[in-house]
Amino acid sequence: MSEAGRLRDQALAAIARASTEPDLEAVEVEYLGRREGKISRQLLSGIAKLAPEQRAALGQEANEARRAVEAALEARRAEQKAAQLADIAQTEAIDVTFPAPPLPRGHIHVLSQVRHELEVIFARIGYTVEEGPEIETDWYNFEALNLPKGHASRDVQETFFLDEAEEVVLRTHTSPVQIRAMQRIGTPPIYIIAPGRVYRRDNLDATHLPYFMQLEGLAIDEGLTVGDLKGTLLYMTQSLFGQERQVRMRPHHFGYTEPSYEFDTMCGRCLGKGCRSCGGAGWLETGGCGMVHPQVLRNGGIDPDRYSGYAWGFGIERMALLKYDVEDLRLFYENDIRFNRQF
Repeated sequence: MSEAGRLRDQALAAIARASTEPDLEAVEVEYLGRREGKISRQLLSGIAKLAPEQRAALGQEANEARRAVEAALEARRAEQKAAQLADIAQTEAIDVTFPAPPLPRGHIHVLSQVRHELEVIFARIGYTVEEGPEIETDWYNFEALNLPKGHASRDVQETFFLDEAEEVVLRTHTSPVQIRAMQRIGTPPIYIIAPGRVYRRDNLDATHLPYFMQLEGLAIDEGLTVGDLKGTLLYMTQSLFGQERQVRMRPHHFGYTEPSYEFDTMCGRCLGKGCRSCGGAGWLETGGCGMVHPQVLRNGGIDPDRYSGYAWGFGIERMALLKYDVEDLRLFYENDIRFNRQF
């Protein structure tokens, strides 16, 4: 056997024994390397000293040996790759019948949770949800609610007007929905709640927002009294915060109710005894309420001589703050995932 044939057989045997890619690279360098390869370099090192016919024969043998080794290397690499894929198929195959890991999912925002809870609470006693436009006319937002132009109560609400004539506004409360509900339903009984976003020109701080969610309620029927109003507020408060919580009502003034009240909720930390959370008062201011003014009933198309009604309103953020003891209203809108995950 010629020297080229002997080196070829040695290389093929080494390739057959190689079990990894580094082993194959070592064989390739040893036999086919440009600098010290046994076939490509050493075998042809003395070719210049041979006769022309011998040089041609040696060159042909060397080329055939190199091609054989290259083919063997390629085939062996293909075998190793196939074996590797087979191992992966056995050890890392995906079992489609195996339960997948849980996907990270979001959840309903805390303000939407509180709004939905309030809607369910009032639905249990026969109230339905009414909604209306956030862009309102001056008539629905003010005049129909017994707040004519020049009325001092308008200044308190710090309105966003959308036209120079001040006839189109971003609603400052959801009370316009009450007028629209009276007009739509017509003949009482009427028992509705009106949740939604409202806008006022308040400075942004821990207790004020220029935009917030409000929920107002309206009941119109024959023979309704302040006692019915307080009973409704007590039912709502105890359903939302717990049976130990109480409600108190303080005289106040609103243009759209007569008599008018502000209502407070008993502090959840001290239960009326007084603590730092309630400033020692034992109570936390919650919202406004009262018996619907006769003129407001007339503006809604209701006869005040036959029917009476009561209404109330509060911020949903305020209710969430009281329910979860949150100190800063701005936290509800900052979208901090660490805060949102607590609810």
